Amino acid sequence: MGDITLSQIADAMIRFVESCWEMLVEMAPYMCLGFFMAGLLHIFVNPRMIIKYLGKGRIKSVFYAAILGIPLPLCSCGVLPTVAGLKRQGANDGASMSFMIATPETGADSIAVTYALLDPLMTIFRPVAAFFTAVVAGLTQNFVGKTYDESEKNIQLDLSCKIDNCCDGINCPPEKHRHHHTLWEKLKACLRFGFGEILDDISKWLVLGIAIAGAINIMVPESFMRTYLDGGVHSMLIMLVVGIPFYICATSSTPIAAALILKGVSPGAALVFLLAGPATNAATISVVYGLFKKRAAIIYLSSIAVCAILMGLLLDKVYAGFNISASSVAGTAGEIIPHWIAAITAVILLVLIINSYVKQIRNKRAGIVGCGCGHENNTLEASPASACGCGHDHPKPVVDIKPMASACGCGHDHSPLLVPDNPDAGTCDMEGEHGHAHKNEPGHCGCGHKH
Repeated sequence: MGDITLSQIADAMIRFVESCWEMLVEMAPYMCLGFFMAGLLHIFVNPRMIIKYLGKGRIKSVFYAAILGIPLPLCSCGVLPTVAGLKRQGANDGASMSFMIATPETGADSIAVTYALLDPLMTIFRPVAAFFTAVVAGLTQNFVGKTYDESEKNIQLDLSCKIDNCCDGINCPPEKHRHHHTLWEKLKACLRFGFGEILDDISKWLVLGIAIAGAINIMVPESFMRTYLDGGVHSMLIMLVVGIPFYICATSSTPIAAALILKGVSPGAALVFLLAGPATNAATISVVYGLFKKRAAIIYLSSIAVCAILMGLLLDKVYAGFNISASSVAGTAGEIIPHWIAAITAVILLVLIINSYVKQIRNKRAGIVGCGCGHENNTLEASPASACGCGHDHPKPVVDIKPMASACGCGHDHSPLLVPDNPDAGTCDMEGEHGHAHKNEPGHCGCGHKH
């Protein structure tokens, strides 16, 4: 009996790992696209524009975010790094949530597939329903999620150079500074931000979500939907329960909805699946909780659930009112990305995630305090007034100023990064310039030594 139990456990573990890997393969190309887009937005988009359209105003920012998200071809996981990047550049929570819902629920590619596999009415109604859901969730977050004044006070414009921190962006505004670096330098900075800082932000929640989704995939029978989804309001509720935790993108969910309609599921129930499935999954929910915290996660899920059912009921009424039969074309959409490319991308993403964990563990063991943005290790920038764009305040320099590096007689600390390796170089005799640098640059503190 013990051997059988161990065998069953081993089999379950193997199926769990396979399920997680399959999900990672599906997600990886779109996640990488999302990381890259987050980097592009960070490097090439002026922070003032993010604040202007997505950071200010309880209402208009939500509408702008929904309009911006509708045509973008990003899935629920691919949109996560993009949202994290927008949020760190000043987009308020309501606008971020609106963008996070509108983008995966529909897109230029999924609209085309919907037209190909379903009828024109569904093709029009789907993006409209996605826009409505995104706006409702965003407005609810801005008015109920947390006080809007508190949200605006936390917005800090990061005008410093996002490529190599060569200037603070004040004496050299972004409009002029962007011409200082080559396109290749900007692209490298884009990759560093998207696949570095943003990945570090969400890697923990992403891995947790993939693990949960993998467990769900091996526990829920494949025949579940076919057995119980026979049309009606209860089908919408089941579609909601099934669609929320599972990972499926807007494009790949369309042929499933078409097949369900052919089997007798109402178009409204199919719409619920098309809205809830792409917008949510276990990975997305865990990341939403990490980015926005508990109340916002509840608003996110409840808004999608309520709006999806309301839109589904309305769609059934429209079909019945116009006496239109929910037609669909047989066949499924082919894979847009070849499997071998997706697998290679998954391996790359897995390596990056492992590297992110290793880096965080090393920093923790080394006693490095900070968010990992890189500025907290710079004594000139690690201050309460720091606004490097990482979204975290740096209350004190992380690199301690050694006492031996501060005794030239002027009373000011020297940067340990510029102190010579000579252990006797901590003091000077006030004669000439010893080459030590002081924290309070530029200028002189009066000791006669250069800063």
